Amino acid sequence: MSGGDMAKPLLGHWSMEGDPSITPAAGRTIGVLGSGDFARSLAIRLVCSGFKVVVGSRNPKRKAGLFPSAAEVTFQAEAVKKTDVIFVAVFREHYSTLCDLADVLAGKILVDVSNNTEINHHKESNAEYLASLFPACTVVKGFNVVSAWTLQSGARDGNKQVLICSNNQEAKRTVAEIAQVMGFTPVDMGCMSSACEIENIPLRLLPAWKIPIFLALGLFLCFFTYNLVRQVIHPYIREQKNKFYKIPVEVVNTTLPCVAYVMLSLVYLPGVLAACSQLYYGTKYRRFPDWLDQWLQHRKQIGLLSFFCAALHAVYSLCLPMRRSHRYQLIETAVKQAVEKKMNIWVEEEVWRMEIYISVGIIALGLLSLLAITSLPSIANSLNWREFSFIQSTLGFIALVISTLHTLTYGWSRAFDENQYKFYLPPTYTLTLLVPCTVILAKVVFNLPCIQQRLLRIRRGWEKGRYVKFVLPSATGEYSSGETSSNV
Repeated sequence: MSGGDMAKPLLGHWSMEGDPSITPAAGRTIGVLGSGDFARSLAIRLVCSGFKVVVGSRNPKRKAGLFPSAAEVTFQAEAVKKTDVIFVAVFREHYSTLCDLADVLAGKILVDVSNNTEINHHKESNAEYLASLFPACTVVKGFNVVSAWTLQSGARDGNKQVLICSNNQEAKRTVAEIAQVMGFTPVDMGCMSSACEIENIPLRLLPAWKIPIFLALGLFLCFFTYNLVRQVIHPYIREQKNKFYKIPVEVVNTTLPCVAYVMLSLVYLPGVLAACSQLYYGTKYRRFPDWLDQWLQHRKQIGLLSFFCAALHAVYSLCLPMRRSHRYQLIETAVKQAVEKKMNIWVEEEVWRMEIYISVGIIALGLLSLLAITSLPSIANSLNWREFSFIQSTLGFIALVISTLHTLTYGWSRAFDENQYKFYLPPTYTLTLLVPCTVILAKVVFNLPCIQQRLLRIRRGWEKGRYVKFVLPSATGEYSSGETSSNV
């Protein structure tokens, strides 16, 4: 399979893909011990990949109908005798049932595919425990991060990486051959001590999303409380008007664009801070603080959450006219106009404002959709670096600018209307402009030729204060050495 079709590694370890020393392994006989869902899916995928499969079961007659006809289903002892590579697809608590096969398993390669129900549930990993039960065997940890659905549907519908670890390099290479023929990308995770970490990976719930999700929830609660005070609490206290009906839809709809807008600006703010750091220290080799490094690594998740909030805002906005309260307000406004005999209520400025506001908002949502789509691995892998950088960086910044225009046309001149300051609190949109406008202003400054060229030199390896040795002839004709600063 081509390298461009492969997903980028989840972990920074050496990938075995493309290794010329790995030869195709199709046609060899592979054993599978177990008859559960994963064992059946594994047998199906192995058969489809051209392997001969022998399944070992305690009840072969009853289980034979669950496996493909090309797979041989027999007793465990018979299956073990027919192959040198055996997938152990049974739970940890059932490993002891295989002890009767210890003599037959001697010298075989056992591939442990099991997982635990909790992170670090046992002191030792399942693979290490299996190796302790069968010291005469070579145990390889692998295929536990691949789901049964992915095995049946093929690598194209799931994560293509298979994390492998073992103390035996040849055994790892053999399992890597099998993984490649099955259409997966083997990733060498080192020795058996890595098995515990590999077994914990499927148990983690969105590990890269925790910080962005908490950030989004924190922003939502802050803006929701702020809008609640302005739109509901203020009229209830000052005017004795009950507007609590606004909480489920209107207050939420006012909060969502604030979160989406600020989150989008937070995608590009760490890049600004990183550039400031490089300009200040005059080098790209100084490590960023841990908090900035983590921030840079979570930009993708922050951007996708921004798109999610923006999409919800669009749906909520479309639903606003459907509310019963909105219909009552329209009728009440029409009655008041009839009583006051107002025949023409057309306000040209408001019409243009709303037309521009909606149009710019649609464009911003379209650009956010493009950013979200191109962040998917299947789409990103089809783009070269310049294309990906143009979409995520250039078009992303344009999306931030257009979102700013969307916010400004929404606010219009409200920031100068004293009636908009409820409890002396400024309109919400004015608060959301602080971070995005800072990012936009910084981007404009960085694009000035004098600063842009200096930043480009730094990112190409130039360092402030670095000394360069040179040699000059002396008055006697001999050569003497000296040094000068590279930024002189």
